Amino acid sequence: MLFPMKRILQILAVLLISVGSVTAEKKVIRPEGYNRGLPFTPGLLVDGTLYVAGFSGEDPQTGAVPKEFEAEVKQALDKIGVILKEADMQYSDVVSVQVYLTNMKLFDRMNAVYKGYFPEPRPTRTIAGIAKLIGRSRIEITVTARK
Repeated sequence: MLFPMKRILQILAVLLISVGSVTAEKKVIRPEGYNRGLPFTPGLLVDGTLYVAGFSGEDPQTGAVPKEFEAEVKQALDKIGVILKEADMQYSDVVSVQVYLTNMKLFDRMNAVYKGYFPEPRPTRTIAGIAKLIGRSRIEITVTARK
């Protein structure tokens, strides 16, 4: 039996209203001292998925960027680790990583540090070469995690 078009549209409308009325539970993940006064949230846990803001390798206390690139990568990943821990997650829960480099010649050096943080199977990853980041940063990393 074929449904009349009007009935199909009514069913679709009810489904769309039902889906639209479901609101995702959002929990702000903000470890002590993280980005007070800045216009973004360090981490947002939404229905079991953690979205972590992009972090560079600046020292959280001084704002200085380490001279050694590997230390800068480590600092960025350590800051992400604090967000993960605050959300009761770890690096093995990360499912996707985006890395932004101001110099793609630094890729191998970044990768050497990166591999020490993410166990097999490693998360999906996107690497993008960009012209500039804030200040003297050469790298910014953001992740998505789910248990």
